Amino acid sequence: MTEALFYHLQTRTLEQALPGLLEKCLERGWRTVVQTGSVERRDALDGALWTYSEESFLPHGVRPEELNDRAIRLTAEPDPAAGATVRFLVDRASLPEDASLYDRIVFVFDGNDADAVLDAREQWKAVKSAGMTPTYWIQDERGRWSKKA
Repeated sequence: MTEALFYHLQTRTLEQALPGLLEKCLERGWRTVVQTGSVERRDALDGALWTYSEESFLPHGVRPEELNDRAIRLTAEPDPAAGATVRFLVDRASLPEDASLYDRIVFVFDGNDADAVLDAREQWKAVKSAGMTPTYWIQDERGRWSKKA
């Protein structure tokens, strides 16, 4: 059964929080795709992931064929990513048609954006009606994740 995780950004931006989540995926050997709401946002995240840390490196790419060579692929399309086991949905990207292709679907949303919060609530309902059990994580004041539901 596909797990659905909701990460509620409170104190950090997506660019600050996403690398840590992606590093956990790499540590576990999970092939990961990150779907954004637009090509421009995908390209901005691509740049941010190349420069987020001088001590660390997140191998990633934006072309579909790069998933075979790199662990993380960034996309603005809802296309299924062959071989990916985790799909992040950021910037209000929607639940894929066949969520069962993934072990985990991870929604990351900005708690300071009222529209993003409303969208996350709708996604929560969609996940539940699809038979998945969602979990909800929120940032504390230090940017650490705390499971709330």
